[in-house]
Amino acid sequence: MAVSSLAAEGLACQRGGRIVVPALSFKVEAGSALILRGPNGAGKTTLLRTIAGYLPAESGRVAVTDDKGQGTGEGHFHYIGHTNGIKPRLTVIENVSFWQSFYSGAEDVEAAENALEAFDLLDLAEYRAGHLSQGQARRLGLARLLAAKRAVWLLDEPSVSLDTASTRRLETAIRDHLAQGGIALVSTHLDLALGDAATVLELKPGRAFAA
Repeated sequence: MAVSSLAAEGLACQRGGRIVVPALSFKVEAGSALILRGPNGAGKTTLLRTIAGYLPAESGRVAVTDDKGQGTGEGHFHYIGHTNGIKPRLTVIENVSFWQSFYSGAEDVEAAENALEAFDLLDLAEYRAGHLSQGQARRLGLARLLAAKRAVWLLDEPSVSLDTASTRRLETAIRDHLAQGGIALVSTHLDLALGDAATVLELKPGRAFAA
């Protein structure tokens, strides 16, 4: 089912019993990205993890709607956090296949290979993930975005450990996702080249405002 928007409605997020993002409301339409900025401790990670469902909201809610304006169920999110979520004993291609099975219950070799190629990892497909460099491991973690399709990407500092060329590949992947009607929420300190499809939300401890 196509997703038309993601909205936070009075969403307050807590960490360790303390509210770090109070009563925040916003809406992101299909084909758009929301860039989260702010200092450490402003609540960027907590907000993304709350939207993903990994943390309970203190109050408010997250609403995902389809193109008819009706609420949709779970299963729309890709969350990439500070860790890469890879299994070091598996090969690069086996890691991608694992995530395909996890998200969809099926493997697609062609999609897995295309995802690896997009992040310049296809030549390492049979290489054990535990031997990858930090940058390669980060790219492998990101490759699952393309290998298993989901409408909403929640990306927490996705460019960490990436060199300039790899960051350009990430930007291309996000732009393509948006062009296909996807949604992205991205916490980053970089000025990612996403064009007019992206708006910025500045988070500060205890408050937030559009920039």
